[in-house]
Amino acid sequence: MSPPPESAPPGPLQRTTDPLDLSEPSRRAGRKHGGRAWQVLIGGAAVLVLLALCGLAVATLLQNQTNTPPAALPSDQPVVDQSAAADRSDLDSRDTDQSALTVKEVFPGKQLVPSDGGQTYQVLKTQAGTDCTVAATGEIGDLLVRLGCNQVVRATLRSPNGDYLVTAGLLNLTDAASAQRARDRIRQLLDERQGRFQGMVAGDGTEAVAKAAARVGWQVRGHYIAYCLVTRADGEQINSADAKTRDILYDMIEVYLNRGVLERRANGGVANQPTVSPTDGTASQSATRDRNPSGN
Repeated sequence: MSPPPESAPPGPLQRTTDPLDLSEPSRRAGRKHGGRAWQVLIGGAAVLVLLALCGLAVATLLQNQTNTPPAALPSDQPVVDQSAAADRSDLDSRDTDQSALTVKEVFPGKQLVPSDGGQTYQVLKTQAGTDCTVAATGEIGDLLVRLGCNQVVRATLRSPNGDYLVTAGLLNLTDAASAQRARDRIRQLLDERQGRFQGMVAGDGTEAVAKAAARVGWQVRGHYIAYCLVTRADGEQINSADAKTRDILYDMIEVYLNRGVLERRANGGVANQPTVSPTDGTASQSATRDRNPSGN
C-alpha cells in the first residue's frame, strides 16, 4: 500500500480579532469624507442665512408699499367721463335745479348768434325779475303765478335784417308738471283772448313789440318755459305764412334757449337725472288795440 499523500502545510490564519488595516489610502479616504461633511454643514448654514436675509427684504418691501400713498391715476384714465356723468343737472324741478337764472347766463352780450355760422341778432335790452306778470298779461299772467312762476329773464332784440322786433326769455316754474300744465292752457287762453305774452319796449322805435300783432311760440323743458314773441318793426300785421317769422321763433326758442342755455345748465348742474324732451307750441296774438276797439 502506498503511503497517504502529504498535505500542504497550513497557512497563517486571520483572526477576527485582528485590528483593521488603516493603510494610507484608507486614512486619506476618511479625511476626504470628513471634509465633505463639514462642507455640507457650512453650505446649509449659508443657505439658512440667505433665506433669512431674503425674508427680511420682502418684509421691508411690503411695509414700504403699505406706507406709500397710492400714485395718481395715469393721464389716460377716463376721469373726465366719470366726472361728466356726475355733473349733469335734473331740470325737472327747482328742488334739483336750485340756482336762479341770471341775465349773464341767458343773454350775456350785446349780440346773439343762435348757432355757429348763424346770423346775428342785436340785443337791445335785458331784464331779470321775480314778477312773471311782466312777461304775460291777463289770465296767462295769473296762470303762471298760480303754477309757481317765480322768475323771468328776458331780452328784446332786433332781427338780423332789422325788419322784426323780438322779445324772448325763460320762465321759471316749480316743476315739469307745472310747466306742462301752463303750456297746455296757454294756447286756449290766447285763442280766447284772455291774455297775451308781453313784449318789452327797448327805447325809441321799439314800441311795436309791445303793441302790434305778434306771432308767439313757447316750449317746455324741465320746469322752464322758453318763449318768444315776434312783431314787425313797422307795426304791420304779420302774415301767417311768413317764413322769416318761423325762422326767428326756431332760432330763439329751439336753437338758442333750449339747445344753448338750458342744455348748458343741464350739463353744468349737480344732479344726474335726465331731463324730459322739450315740447312746444306756437300761436298768434292780436295787437293790444284789437282787445279794446273802442279805445276806452
